[in-house]
Amino acid sequence: MIRVNGDPSDVAAGTTIVDLLAQLDAPDRGVAVALDGEVVPRGQWASTAIEDDVDVEVVMAVQGG
Repeated sequence: MIRVNGDPSDVAAGTTIVDLLAQLDAPDRGVAVALDGEVVPRGQWASTAIEDDVDVEVVMAVQGG
């Protein structure tokens, strides 16, 4: 099972980070992604497939004050 931000998800193994972010309606900017605690550089998102039993953390910058 793939967990996204600590919660079980219905993301299928083999889904790329780009596809996951599209499913999450994530913005184009201000996003960071880590797989099992290791940050994945943006340039590798399209080629990085998420394997089963991985913890995915998606962090989005929020403007505010």
